[in-house]
Amino acid sequence: MNMRLLAGLLFAVSVVGFSLGASLPLVSLRLHEAGAGTLQIGIISAIPAAGMMLSAFMVDACCKHLTRRVIYLLSFSLCTLSIALLEWAFDSMLWLALLRLGLGIGMGIAIILGESWVNELCPDHNRGKIMALYATSFTGFQVLGPALLALLGADSPWLTGVVTACYGLALLCILLTVPNDHVEHEEGEKSFGLAGFFRVAPALCVAVLFFSFFDAVVLSLLPVYATSHGFAVGVAALMVTVVFAGDMVFQLPLGWLADRVERTGLHLVCGLVAMGIGIALPWLLQVTWLLWPLLVVLGAVAGGIYTLALVLIGQRFKGQDLVTANASVGLLWGVGSLVGPLVSGAAMDVAPHGLPMALALMAGLFVCFARQAYRRAGRLQAAA
Repeated sequence: MNMRLLAGLLFAVSVVGFSLGASLPLVSLRLHEAGAGTLQIGIISAIPAAGMMLSAFMVDACCKHLTRRVIYLLSFSLCTLSIALLEWAFDSMLWLALLRLGLGIGMGIAIILGESWVNELCPDHNRGKIMALYATSFTGFQVLGPALLALLGADSPWLTGVVTACYGLALLCILLTVPNDHVEHEEGEKSFGLAGFFRVAPALCVAVLFFSFFDAVVLSLLPVYATSHGFAVGVAALMVTVVFAGDMVFQLPLGWLADRVERTGLHLVCGLVAMGIGIALPWLLQVTWLLWPLLVVLGAVAGGIYTLALVLIGQRFKGQDLVTANASVGLLWGVGSLVGPLVSGAAMDVAPHGLPMALALMAGLFVCFARQAYRRAGRLQAAA
């Protein structure tokens, strides 16, 4: 295993997670304080997802014409520029939207290729732990964003300054660790396209849709939802940190468990727990001693749904199919991140507890799709 490349990819995705965790609630709270409605906040929050969707269609061309190092340098440079100029963008919704779109494109390319390269480095018996480490790196730094926001406040320019500096370190890390070679696929031509991934792996598609929906909604609208039910802004931002702390802390134990038990069963259990907590969340707001530990559990199982999807993708696909699968993941992530704030923002306008109901509905859809798909796969395997 190329440990130097693995370390570089882990650090790079950590910075991406930090920038996402810092900028989504920052933009949402700034707009909320300026008097924007939840639907308008949802639209702006969804724009990075549109960029991630676009990035899924760019990956093949990038891999054909550019080296791995150049691809990463270009995508991270775009992210750096998008964050560095953010402080001057709030007076113009168009300018703000363009910067958020650029950030989504840069992050999308980095995440798609990073997941593919890390999965290629993994031996199957350790795939759960290594992919969990990758997910933990992303989420661990994602947690720092809302925490730093709670410490510095939404009006402070220091937050974007710190994120920009971290992107500078990431660019240096890329120069030192990512090889300047072209991506090679020794497994032959791909056997399905971006749209075909839903046909060959429906459960994994819905898993990605759920977590991207969850990730975007928690980062962008959970602070707004909590403040609208009487919580202070700092406490609302802390809720986001607690959710993603649960995600961060429990991914490695879940990855370890995924290397020792039946992975599809563990996947379904995570979905059922997430659905239950989503249904109970309106009641939990009144029972704060139980709210905080269950926010940790919610983050753990929601993150587990995504981590286990990556593990199952690496277990099932190789070579060009693996890159196509991860490009499809990037596209689906964009769809979920785009739909999540829009649907949840509209639901919050209609009902006071629209956000948790939307989360519970998405978790329920994952459980239904995954249960059917895994049963069908079990019957096919038994027949073979």
